[in-house]
Amino acid sequence: MFEHVKGVSQALSGYTGGQKATADYETVSTGSTGHAESVKITFNPRVISYGQILQIYFAVTTDPTELNYQGPDHGTQYRGEIWTTSPQQKEIATRYIAQLGADHAFPAPIVTRVDAAMPFYPAEGYHQDFLIRHPDNPYIVFNDIPKVEALKAQFPALYETDPVTVLKGNT
Repeated sequence: MFEHVKGVSQALSGYTGGQKATADYETVSTGSTGHAESVKITFNPRVISYGQILQIYFAVTTDPTELNYQGPDHGTQYRGEIWTTSPQQKEIATRYIAQLGADHAFPAPIVTRVDAAMPFYPAEGYHQDFLIRHPDNPYIVFNDIPKVEALKAQFPALYETDPVTVLKGNT
């Protein structure tokens, strides 16, 4: 979904939170590695702010009230976690979550964690640009395409029709 956001130059699927030796789909899927399936988002702050990335994340990408659960997927590898790369990012994310909580923006408490970035390990090639390569896959049809449509409806000024992709060499 972030591939369709103006100002994003890369949305790379991968794993964060565990060791390099366990950063592969089959092992991460066991839920015993410490990894979370994650997306490393590279963006141009002159086009889109970190705050806007967070707004999209909370409004479109995730249900931040689900612990170790995202859509049909469960396990610690599906936890909601924001990996920050600076003290400023951590402060912005923490304040934004507090604001959403104070505003009762969600029907239950937000359980999304905010932590300092750990090493990111890119996922296997077959995971990259999965929506573009497999638009008819049932998982994509029921879980991801609705998120892209929600992005387009809720953030039309930030929606990019042509996605930036790993396949096009944007790595």
